[in-house]
Amino acid sequence: MNSFLNKLGDWTEHADDLILRARARLGLLKPLQIVPYRSYGTPTRLYVKGRLLTDKGLGEPTTNDSRWHNLADMYRRFESNEIAGAQLLVRPADGSEHPIMTDDEGYFTLNLEPTSLPTPIDFMWYPVEVLLKAVPAPLPLPAGLSAMAPVLIPPADAEYGIISDLDDTVIQTSATDLLRMARTVLLRNARSRLPFKGVAEFYRALQLGRNGKRNNPFFYVSSSPWNLYDLLEDFLELNEIPPGPLLLRDFGIGGRKANAPSSHHDHKLREIDNLLLTYPLLPFVLIGDSGQEDANIYREVVRRHPGRILAIYIRDVLRPDRAALVEKVSEELRTDKVEMLLVQDTVQAAEHAAQSGLIFREAIPAVEAEKQKDETAKEA
Repeated sequence: MNSFLNKLGDWTEHADDLILRARARLGLLKPLQIVPYRSYGTPTRLYVKGRLLTDKGLGEPTTNDSRWHNLADMYRRFESNEIAGAQLLVRPADGSEHPIMTDDEGYFTLNLEPTSLPTPIDFMWYPVEVLLKAVPAPLPLPAGLSAMAPVLIPPADAEYGIISDLDDTVIQTSATDLLRMARTVLLRNARSRLPFKGVAEFYRALQLGRNGKRNNPFFYVSSSPWNLYDLLEDFLELNEIPPGPLLLRDFGIGGRKANAPSSHHDHKLREIDNLLLTYPLLPFVLIGDSGQEDANIYREVVRRHPGRILAIYIRDVLRPDRAALVEKVSEELRTDKVEMLLVQDTVQAAEHAAQSGLIFREAIPAVEAEKQKDETAKEA
């Protein structure tokens, strides 16, 4: 089966390349764009990631967008023309230059060691310039195409970091109901999709912590494909949920992708391991849901990184079998002195966080008020 998928993937990539070149020769190719992804790093190491694509033609989402419009936009996200073999130049603030080539899917990834940091564009976020230097023939090279890749560097006095899932934890997806999930994912945009009640205020309270500096970093680890990056980033911004690196997954078959993380479990565990290794002195709060494997994944994180996890919050998706699994894992983690709570809503999580000294108790009324406000939101 793997051999067949690899051959099918190679054939598909070859066909896509031929179509892309034909469009370029006929002058039908849309403008190229560098899509930088929010990433993370330290004062001595920066992780830069992004993708080179043709413009997908996506506009700003509105509440008036029809379901057909949203479906067409979703098709454009997955029908992207990625540019392989392009030469890019990554240039941090210290003036050094780091050449990198896009892979078969148009991605570029680079770890670099800067000698100095730029002035942050926003608190905790540092820009790294990415320039396009060359593209394979017969693609036209646009003059001066560049982008700024934002890299999160937590301050030294951050109290803790927060690692959160997205689907059915922050954003309503209904992953345990395939038909409902398909309807939600395909027919809604960043404005019409709904957050879980009170989640934005709760996350802002966690970001604020107890030192009042709002400097606790967020990281979002999800098995959603990179094709949904713009929708998820827009969703966080529109709902005033703290921004953070979105650590998503590449979907596909064959070729290079055969070496990618093979499952939801493997992907999330690998990304969380990397975060805890990058910030060895920073403890973390983990947030997920009972719909998939978050409880098991987080149990493994606790065992791999003893003493690093302050609390775990698992949102109940109201499936008795999944709730029983979470309760079993929670019981096991008591020997590790880590509390895993199965919570019905964010107010319950906020109350525990206040009792544990993670947030101010005065933040709870704001979480309750937002929860009530979100309950009035109706699905379109």
